[in-house]
Amino acid sequence: MSQPKKRRPLTLRDVSEASGVSEMTVSRVLRNRGDVSAATREKVLTAAKTLGYVPNKIAGGLASQQVNLVAVVIPSLANLVFPDVLSGISAELDDTPLQPVIGVTNYSPAREETVLYDMLSWRPSGVILAGLEHSRGARAMLEAVAVPVVEIMDVDGDVIDCAVGISHLQAGRQMAAEILAAGYRRIGFIGTHMPEDHRAKKRLAGFEAALAEAGVALAAREFYQGGSSLAKGRELTERILARERDLEFLYYSNDMIGAGGLLWAREQGYDIPGKLGLAGFNGVDLLDGLPIRLATTDARRQDIGRRAARIVAGKEPRPEGGKLILAPHFLPGETIRAPGSGIGVRQE
Repeated sequence: MSQPKKRRPLTLRDVSEASGVSEMTVSRVLRNRGDVSAATREKVLTAAKTLGYVPNKIAGGLASQQVNLVAVVIPSLANLVFPDVLSGISAELDDTPLQPVIGVTNYSPAREETVLYDMLSWRPSGVILAGLEHSRGARAMLEAVAVPVVEIMDVDGDVIDCAVGISHLQAGRQMAAEILAAGYRRIGFIGTHMPEDHRAKKRLAGFEAALAEAGVALAAREFYQGGSSLAKGRELTERILARERDLEFLYYSNDMIGAGGLLWAREQGYDIPGKLGLAGFNGVDLLDGLPIRLATTDARRQDIGRRAARIVAGKEPRPEGGKLILAPHFLPGETIRAPGSGIGVRQE
């Protein structure tokens, strides 16, 4: 079994050697004290950021000391996805001395870097954070810490220490296969702007790749910025169907906008799933309250939280190869035809 790399905690001496100034001067700069020239200050700060050095706020600066906290860094508390992840983490840490402490980034790489800097300065016993994409400064800090770092929600990419999640490329391919098996061919996608949503970008890439292998091109797409809501789903569904009236299926990047699209389409009298199929992503509890159940993918959110917490708490070993890959589950609901039904299939 592969083992995590052993990391020695960085010290003032490391920053001193990298910047070419004394440890005392480094200390003054990092504590923002003393008379230090702008050039020297810049040299020290650049060296510290490159190394990923974070000052120690506890125990008089003893670099080896840690507290019984697990730093959990997520993009949002408003998103319905992340409370389930936190629930899984909390449940698994409940019988240990460890306590999760939450940092929120608002989907901003710069904010993530700031949150990590502050949280790591308290020397947590582990780090759990969403996603594989981080700024250079954030990655340097995470590579420098001598505690478990578990990236969650995604496994499609390089990991710092280890990752627990699903393959979003595979989730996209899986959904494409289900849609094609049900006989739909004129397919549209509705979702967030891809630069801000790496996991949705990967799902779309997998989705389009699987369609292309079957000789089907994505017929239309509608992107938006900002938060997801039922109202946004209604608006985008109306917009894409006004532009492409012959679409047979709409794949949404998440359940919230998918639910809004479903409500709008029913109000307009669309035959669902006969003439128009719909699917979302995540499998959130919100779907239980819809008049018919939206097809979706269970992204294994609580399982991901639990398994990440187990690794940090030492309840299970670091996964072989650094990645614990959970399989996404397709949930057909009532908005997609049964496979092979053949209703409305277009001959290409």
